[in-house]
Amino acid sequence: MAPLLLPADLRLSPEQFAAVCSANPQAVLELTAEGQLIHMTPTGGETGARNSRLLMRLLAWADSVGGWRLFDSSTGFHLPDGSVLSPDASLVRLERWQALTPEQRRSFPPLCPDLLVELASPGDAGPRGLTALRRKMAAYRANGAQLGWLLIPEQQAVEIWSRDGFGQPQRLQGATALEAGEHFPGLRLELAEIWEA
Repeated sequence: MAPLLLPADLRLSPEQFAAVCSANPQAVLELTAEGQLIHMTPTGGETGARNSRLLMRLLAWADSVGGWRLFDSSTGFHLPDGSVLSPDASLVRLERWQALTPEQRRSFPPLCPDLLVELASPGDAGPRGLTALRRKMAAYRANGAQLGWLLIPEQQAVEIWSRDGFGQPQRLQGATALEAGEHFPGLRLELAEIWEA
């Protein structure tokens, strides 16, 4: 299959983006608020293993407390600013999910997740590097996310992007666990098992 080649100045509406995704189901794509297409590459094995562990832990919590929907990295959310972004893992309150029409649920859900997690890949190059992921985290926060965790395995560090924090994210170095706080009671992520790959 030929690679997806796009002009640098191409700008798409969310509807055009959906059509491109339908025509290229094998491609992993995102759309910025300015309509620029981002072509994601597949993750490496370590990142994939970490993401699987992360999803299992979030699902166990969501199932135990009820009232939440968990989404993996293949889900694109149509954010209020017009972008379509796909966090590595995300949680949405069940009542927000159920308020969507069946058509909205089948397409890119038009909402920002309540909690999202991104896993940084080694190095800073490409759409999974720290610079690009920090832009995404800022976009999630600006679009209404309650909480975002940017996990940086190479540094065993976490950046916490909370809705209350309008400045820089809080950085935790060497923490052994993450507590999500009052909006997500009982949600605790053990970091040692995430750092292992």
